Amino acid sequence: MPPKGELTRQKILDAASQVFWRQGFSATSINDLLAATGVTKGSLYFHFPGKDEIGLAVLRQERERFLAFVDASLSGSSPGAALDSFFSAALTQHRDNRFVGGCLFGNTALEASDTAPVFAELVAGVFADWQQRLQGWIARAQEGGEIRPDLPAGQLAEFTVSALEGAIMQARLTKQEGPLARCMTTLRTLLNLKPSVQRSFQ
Repeated sequence: MPPKGELTRQKILDAASQVFWRQGFSATSINDLLAATGVTKGSLYFHFPGKDEIGLAVLRQERERFLAFVDASLSGSSPGAALDSFFSAALTQHRDNRFVGGCLFGNTALEASDTAPVFAELVAGVFADWQQRLQGWIARAQEGGEIRPDLPAGQLAEFTVSALEGAIMQARLTKQEGPLARCMTTLRTLLNLKPSVQRSFQ
């Protein structure tokens, strides 16, 4: 069993992640974090010097969790099937969250890009890693004749990430899956993903 201090630190990070995800960093106060974590102010400051340090630690933790989700979701009998599996898993995840909170990284990008360069740099790295993973699978799907070969894999991966982030934001705004489901249907059409590897989003 991890030492008590490690358990407390993890408890703070997990609770803070939920608060930041729903409220954003700027709107979250130390008192909000104390209420969510249930720890004392002394214990909170023992583990983290301040809110920014908690925020960065949360982003680093969630980065690992998100990329693990991407890697696990990109699975299937072929590269094209792996891409389709990722689309389905992403929709399911946001549906399970009832379209509350959206994407922590997209939220942070909008909030911190002009005011918090350290946060912005970390989030930019998440998007770069996500795009790189998709690019590799798209390139392999192109080689296998499962998707269109006439656009560079990197360009298609970048567009896919951008489109999904916008659709996630709209789904959060409306609390409906339509914007995200339609985005994925459009992406499948744009990629010219072969029907034999597609799953239904209904």
